[in-house]
Amino acid sequence: MDRGLAADVIASPLVDRARARLGLAYVLSALGVFAVLFALVRTNRSAAADLAITLRLQRRRWPWLERLMWLVSWPGFPPQSRLLPPLLALLWWRLGLRLEASMQLLAWGTSGISGFFKLLMRRKRPAAPEVRVVVARLGGSSFPSGHVLNYIGTFGVLAYLVQTLVRPAALRRPIVASLVAAIILVGPSRIYEGHHWPTDVLASYLLGTSYLAGIIALYQRLKATDASPGRFGSA
Repeated sequence: MDRGLAADVIASPLVDRARARLGLAYVLSALGVFAVLFALVRTNRSAAADLAITLRLQRRRWPWLERLMWLVSWPGFPPQSRLLPPLLALLWWRLGLRLEASMQLLAWGTSGISGFFKLLMRRKRPAAPEVRVVVARLGGSSFPSGHVLNYIGTFGVLAYLVQTLVRPAALRRPIVASLVAAIILVGPSRIYEGHHWPTDVLASYLLGTSYLAGIIALYQRLKATDASPGRFGSA
């Protein structure tokens, strides 16, 4: 066997195990921080900091920023929030990528996570005149942010699959960049529009990225046993 090839064969499992340990360490750390946040919110110890951060962010009343925050939030409201996840899964299915379709549908599980913790916490949403609240269709309690959780699940899995499967780079890169930007910006948008407190948003990023890491790990394990190439587009 060629020495370079032999080194790759040996190194690959080592790299995979190192990545798995790193991913597990992140998930455990994120869930630990989430537990601390949950306790702080449950005992109302985060109220002062939440209000201060919200008011500071809402002082920026630039028209372009208001439009951007609205645009970023729009996909997370019903009915579009209920249509996008199954439609994306159907798209992968129609492309002949059954495993990817299943993972995209599994990403929708963030809705269940959001609903569970909302029922558990039952935190009141921000309200006027204490903060500025943009009129929107809102339901449930404030903690955690369903918008953020669902974006990380749905758009996070989509971004990973596009990055992994789609060629060429000229098509792949703008799609992934747009999806990542939406995930990053949706948190500030929820605070800016007065629909969530900062701790709601931070908790959702911690929960959401942990769930996303689990889906990616599951996909990689299942993909390793899949003989199909699972890519489309030219290199």
